[in-house]
Amino acid sequence: MRADRLLRLLFVLQARKRATARELAEELEVSLRTLYRDVQSLSASGVPLYAERGPGGGIRLLEGWRMRLPGLTADEAGALALSGAPAAQSALGFASVALSARAKLDATLPAELRGRAERIRERFLVDAAAWFKEQELPPALPTVAEGVWSQRRLDLRYLASGAAGRAVRRRVEPLGLVMKAGVFYLVAQHRGRPKSYRVSKIQRAQLRAEPFERPAEFELSVFWAESIRAFDAALLRYACRVRVSARGFASLPAVIPNEALRAQLAAARPANPDGTRLLDLRLESEAVAAGQLIALGDEVEVLAPRALRARLHALGVRMAARHAR
Repeated sequence: MRADRLLRLLFVLQARKRATARELAEELEVSLRTLYRDVQSLSASGVPLYAERGPGGGIRLLEGWRMRLPGLTADEAGALALSGAPAAQSALGFASVALSARAKLDATLPAELRGRAERIRERFLVDAAAWFKEQELPPALPTVAEGVWSQRRLDLRYLASGAAGRAVRRRVEPLGLVMKAGVFYLVAQHRGRPKSYRVSKIQRAQLRAEPFERPAEFELSVFWAESIRAFDAALLRYACRVRVSARGFASLPAVIPNEALRAQLAAARPANPDGTRLLDLRLESEAVAAGQLIALGDEVEVLAPRALRARLHALGVRMAARHAR
């Protein structure tokens, strides 16, 4: 879009100091005519651009001019970093400074770009919270966030799911916070290995004085994506074989919203001449599989194991009896 291209042109010129029109057109993947129109638009918006003739010439910004955010504070910079997650801004105490940061950012933009940014804010909103659930604001969240920000160790009392409901103690090195569907998770290193902790299960968090060395190779987004894939795959321990119609095959991703299942479907055998497919699936458990597959109605037939087939048969008999005259 044109406003995006104008902003990109401005940043390219700031980085390069000077470039020929042809170089800029190639960088932005536009024609020379479009490039000249964009340069004229920026100049009309008050950006000090000028052209130099000759072999060493080109288009450049006035020496020393840069688009800066006037007086941006550390908190305002943090609020801008969370601009795509307003719930996280509020939970971490950045809601008020986000408004001043946005005002300062708007003040630096040419009129055309500022108008487009305002239209986007009027028309689009990212709401990361899940349906029918209030925003989770765990008491330990401020302390955990401070540990992440200041790069200091945390002593946690944590209600671990695998400890029969008992709380365990952990001294961890906090690497990042993730908000998934309105729920906060702490990603922290314990004994040299990163792990995720649901913040609402942290009964107590104490910030320690000593800092720690953050692993240079650690990337929060990469770790989270890999852990989500591993979690999905670990849930799917129950093997079953089914025959589905073409409609049932198309409906499976909606009935079983799991990325690991999508990989199973992508590797499925070709359809039979009648459109049916034989699938070997891995689901969570017999009970979960029955609840998911029954949503396909008569578009699915369970072939194995026999216990799952019998469970679906019993469910069908009860449903038929309940819906009889």
